[in-house]
Amino acid sequence: MTPDAKGAVCHPSPNHGDRRGGARPSLVVLHYTAMRSAEEALCRLCAPEFEVSAHYLIAEDGTVFQLVAEDRRAWHAGVSAWGPVTDVNSASIGIELCNPGDAPYAAPQMAALEALLADVLARHALPPEAVIAHSDCAPGRKIDPGPRFDWRRLALSGLSVWPEADCPPPAEDGLLRDLRAFGYTAEAAPEALLAAFRLRFRPGAEGPPGDEDRAMAADLARRFPVERRGVIA
Repeated sequence: MTPDAKGAVCHPSPNHGDRRGGARPSLVVLHYTAMRSAEEALCRLCAPEFEVSAHYLIAEDGTVFQLVAEDRRAWHAGVSAWGPVTDVNSASIGIELCNPGDAPYAAPQMAALEALLADVLARHALPPEAVIAHSDCAPGRKIDPGPRFDWRRLALSGLSVWPEADCPPPAEDGLLRDLRAFGYTAEAAPEALLAAFRLRFRPGAEGPPGDEDRAMAADLARRFPVERRGVIA
């Protein structure tokens, strides 16, 4: 396998298949490994018996491993949905970050992720809003890449999105409508949608939804509606 991304180290996994229905990558899904080392994660992602994989794994020191070719369907998202997409594996590129889930992300790792994302988005002509969390497409089931991940940093680099500062709350309460317009699945329970949204955009927020939740969700729905982004089901 020749790496798609410049500088990536080939470490092929047998866990992949055809992208179904002629799907092409329209999303990039970020994960954490919930493991203590890149070596442990590589073993898991390349073991046939576990039936899991990702296109890329980024170690704490910034080493990028390519496990699955980008034109193949890696097995990283499980039961998940984003906007009209119900087979996220077929419509996405999966990137695993070596992190136990409760630790800050290492500086070399974040720098490598930014370089990889810039490359992937450019080659597939994807906008920043195509980069989502595993917790976004699997609300109530997954929480990675978790509250320690710096989404705002990616947005400042044009590699993800963030709500505008001090955006006013809408005149009426349309929080769930706006979350679904941004991309969160209509199939998830309202509390799961709120938790997933807060995990990414308001980590640590608790209690019933407030004006800040509504304002941020309305801004995301207005500027980045999923039906306008060419996301392929």
